Amino acid sequence: MSITNRQPVTIKEVDRVEVLSLVDNSIDFLSTVDKKEVQSFRQWTKTRYGEEWTKTHSQLPEAQHGFAMLIRVFSEGKTNTILFDTGGSHEGVVENAKRMGIDMAEVECIVLSHGHYDHFGGLLSALKEINKVNLPIIVHEDMFKKRGTANQDGTIRPYTTFPTKEQLGSAQLINTKKPFAIADGRVFVSGEIPRETSFEKGYLHHRTWVNGAWVPDPVILDDRAVIINVKGKGLVVLSGCAHAGIINTVAYARKITGTTKVYAVMGGFHLAGKENESRIGQTVDELKKINPKLVVPSHCTGWRGMCAIANVMPNAFVWNSVGNLYKL
Repeated sequence: MSITNRQPVTIKEVDRVEVLSLVDNSIDFLSTVDKKEVQSFRQWTKTRYGEEWTKTHSQLPEAQHGFAMLIRVFSEGKTNTILFDTGGSHEGVVENAKRMGIDMAEVECIVLSHGHYDHFGGLLSALKEINKVNLPIIVHEDMFKKRGTANQDGTIRPYTTFPTKEQLGSAQLINTKKPFAIADGRVFVSGEIPRETSFEKGYLHHRTWVNGAWVPDPVILDDRAVIINVKGKGLVVLSGCAHAGIINTVAYARKITGTTKVYAVMGGFHLAGKENESRIGQTVDELKKINPKLVVPSHCTGWRGMCAIANVMPNAFVWNSVGNLYKL
């Protein structure tokens, strides 16, 4: 795949960022995290809402196969709130937000990492809860295609299809393949990510319906990341699934921003599954070279990948849990 080289974009530094895990595959309210940047669900809700709130709100958020993060960016006295992906189930992201005391009406933009069901499953319910006319949704044209996975016997398991434009109602669809600025230039959506490493080959069993037939589509071009530059710290790179490869993703974030220092790498790294586990070692080696202060693999990273990262980068690694709040 070839993507034209792009000049660095101008990304404004921000004073700080909060990232809240709304939907993820795992949940852990008991284990401690020895990092000042991370607070568990019980820690931050008690601090923010008070002891009485934690007693009366007994319903805890739940885990599911899917991914969604609420991103708050603080700079120059202004706060911007972005919803990055919407989980796998119809109501999961909205229900978890309620159980965390989050008012979804603060969301001013939705960014979708790619067009797979476990990342857009809660989109319609999120739109209803946010309840804003012309709410921007950052998409890619490939998200609207019919997709599936090839089984070993050659049959195809089709995915849930992306909502139609009619279902999305008044939402403002922003269809882009290139790096795109939101939040007054404080946050960037990467756009299509070049595939340059030798070992990140995409999702080989992925298929797309084209002209009446299922055809291989391993590169999944609509896979994008969110990039933020924290003043004095460096880049925060958030990936939904990293079908482009998490190393390719970070390399492209550095390239388009012109910023080499990486503060945090978070999200799905797609190291789970037989075909992906073979590149765990190379991925971890490259992550160690990048040397972020915080590495938070989640969702599709898989336990083998997570344990490998934890073993090699113990001072940076955090096992994500639904409800974790990252203050960067």
